[in-house]
Amino acid sequence: MEENYKEPEHNSFWENFFNSSTEKTDLQKSLLSIPIFKGLGRRDCAALINLIHHRIYVAGEYIFYQGDPGLGIYLIREGEVEIQRNIKDGEILTLANLQRGDFFGELALVDGEKRPASAIAKSDCKLAVIFKPDLDEFIEKFPKKGIKILEGFSKIIAARLRKVNEEYYEVKSKLKSGVHYEA
Repeated sequence: MEENYKEPEHNSFWENFFNSSTEKTDLQKSLLSIPIFKGLGRRDCAALINLIHHRIYVAGEYIFYQGDPGLGIYLIREGEVEIQRNIKDGEILTLANLQRGDFFGELALVDGEKRPASAIAKSDCKLAVIFKPDLDEFIEKFPKKGIKILEGFSKIIAARLRKVNEEYYEVKSKLKSGVHYEA
């Protein structure tokens, strides 16, 4: 070992920023409120917390851009996030405004496809992120827990498909009856 080597100094503020017992309990409650993870027990959820990466974004900062590779699911711990899609000729459509406790980007955990929309911090944000490779490894190590997680994904996808179908039928019936429809 080199004589000039010094142990790195630790800043307890940063080490404990997301590690207080209150923060972990709150994070655990937040995770269990997401339909993907609802089937897990508290111990399973505690294991998932070890996969979480914490990110901070300032107001106006892009979390990801439309067309980026889908790498993970985001849980809003603090702040607000807007989901936008560039639809044509620079026209932007706001798809959702999300806040504390909401989650987004979950389809990336299923298919790993490109992001269909951009996510932008509307205010300063603290986000918890689970990246696809980490979750894939967790599912491989714990297949029974993985089945519960995949069942949670199935429920979200089914609910969204039902909603899209209802909206489609509504638009189609209005068009059929000659009612002018604006998106």
